[in-house]
Amino acid sequence: MTADTPKGPDPKDLRAVYIFGIFSMALIDVFVFLIPIYAGITLGMSDGEIGMLVGARSFLSLFLSIHSGVLMDRFGIRRVSLIFTGAIILCGPLFPLMTNFSALLVLQIFSGFAISIGWSGAQTMIARVADGDAEFIGRFSTFARIGTTTAPPIVGFLFDFGGPWLAYGFGTVWAICAFGALWMAPEPAIATEHDNKAIHQDTGTTKRPFQIADALPRLSDYTASFAMFAIPAIAFTAVAMLVRNSSYGIQTSVYVTYVQEIGFTATMIGLLFAAIELAAGVGSWFSGRIMRRFEASRVLVVTTMVTICLVCATPLLSGITPGLWGIFMILLVAQMARGATQGISQPILFAVQAKSVGRHQQGAVVGLRQTMNRLGGITIPPMIGILSDTYGREQSFYATGAILLTVCVGLAIYARRVPPIKS
Repeated sequence: MTADTPKGPDPKDLRAVYIFGIFSMALIDVFVFLIPIYAGITLGMSDGEIGMLVGARSFLSLFLSIHSGVLMDRFGIRRVSLIFTGAIILCGPLFPLMTNFSALLVLQIFSGFAISIGWSGAQTMIARVADGDAEFIGRFSTFARIGTTTAPPIVGFLFDFGGPWLAYGFGTVWAICAFGALWMAPEPAIATEHDNKAIHQDTGTTKRPFQIADALPRLSDYTASFAMFAIPAIAFTAVAMLVRNSSYGIQTSVYVTYVQEIGFTATMIGLLFAAIELAAGVGSWFSGRIMRRFEASRVLVVTTMVTICLVCATPLLSGITPGLWGIFMILLVAQMARGATQGISQPILFAVQAKSVGRHQQGAVVGLRQTMNRLGGITIPPMIGILSDTYGREQSFYATGAILLTVCVGLAIYARRVPPIKS
């Protein structure tokens, strides 16, 4: 008799990855959320400087995301992610010590890269464990947003109560929790088409001794990753992810300083951040069903356009009522609507990309996706910050929105080339 072939992902592995997702994604929100508040309130920096600080976290990721993804494919997701998650623990306590722009910029570059790679590891892990199934990836997104829903209000309250030291102390503890969760997570088995002699299929560890050259970037890795743009689904989703995540660049820069100017406290801003994540968690549960019922590319275009419209209409929405709490409630509803659209689109983006390449390329495609994300992350915050300093905060929202919606129109046209992909 032969053993029955297992069907579906291992529930134990899924639970472990879900737990890691709770902490890894929230690290982004905790540290990105604190930068405009710390730099704006405590240090009194301009919107342009804050935009450059927010964009700086994406600098190294822009050039090394593909390489880090390849390293995960080569040496194992868990091993690489543990190194960078440990680096976050070291960076956290340094932020309150950095009181000038240059020092904070350098710290942002390195800590942002470490946080980005940790989240890339979580995405690669669920893509491999779930084998690209949108239903399981949707559940992972929901669990990830448990952390992103709870962490921002807590860290905002701690900033209001105890300043940057208490807030960044909480961020460091959160990073320690992420490290512990990752330590308990599995190392998914990989099977490559070209490295079977160098990689154990069961453990993902190398047979031969480690060499420094193995960890250095290779031109061939980059050309192979960028060659994926020849796949229409990869090209479409990469640009869609760039535009979609540009709304996050707006939210973590001029959006924060705009609502601060209105009179919002850090706790109130944290609640706005939590609202979008809470709604996204709910929306992600429906992504698998929506992907089975509607064409994925059309869903992505519509949800991306709605996302951009909602965040760039912030000055218009805040002008509906003069009361502080009235404005807060209107922006809260807008955040929840935006969160729902993002929650629907994220698992679909992940699933389309995961199903468009082989298992041995999952780390590389996540690295490519992160590269496009970081391209938006490094350009949008400084751009809208400079526009704000030059023409005013309200006008900067409208100008940035017009640019991003124009890209969405191009995406809608290109979507005709993307073949249907079933969940």
